[in-house]
Amino acid sequence: MHSFMGGGLFCAMVGNILLVVSMATDYWMQYRLSGSFAHQGLWRYCMSGKCYMQTDSIAYWNATRALMILSGMSCFAGIIAGILSFAHFSAFERFNRSFAAGIMFFISTLFVLLAMAIYTGVTVNFLGKRFGDWRFSWSYILGWVALLMTFFAGIFYMCAYRMHECRTGGGPTR
Repeated sequence: MHSFMGGGLFCAMVGNILLVVSMATDYWMQYRLSGSFAHQGLWRYCMSGKCYMQTDSIAYWNATRALMILSGMSCFAGIIAGILSFAHFSAFERFNRSFAAGIMFFISTLFVLLAMAIYTGVTVNFLGKRFGDWRFSWSYILGWVALLMTFFAGIFYMCAYRMHECRTGGGPTR
């Protein structure tokens, strides 16, 4: 049981770091504009070696930003619950922390999936047609890797929960 929780905690920490790095960096998309290379992230775009804030309040950027932030926050809450699941406090007898951590990691996965789907759909359908020579870049890829890491963290914690329930005989009653 502890090995599943440890693996889940490792995946969650790596996933949370990747979420933060993905959100904070400016390489979600790279393209060629007027003969020079440019790149953009969720918060800034850079052209000719200078970076500028994204001041346009475009719905898909705001939705992607909000969902990525929510994903990071729920992953962080899952990490706290996951760390607490190693401790056995009698005050938390009715509250299974490994189950709560697993649910938080799945919620984080859902948020990052929605964020990546929105960004991908708009980029391919709108920006991809506007810029001829473009590609997704490494910040974007880190977002997808973070999705996998948070998903596997949820799987590990759900396995730990099931193992704990089977050992204590506290499975669902019928």
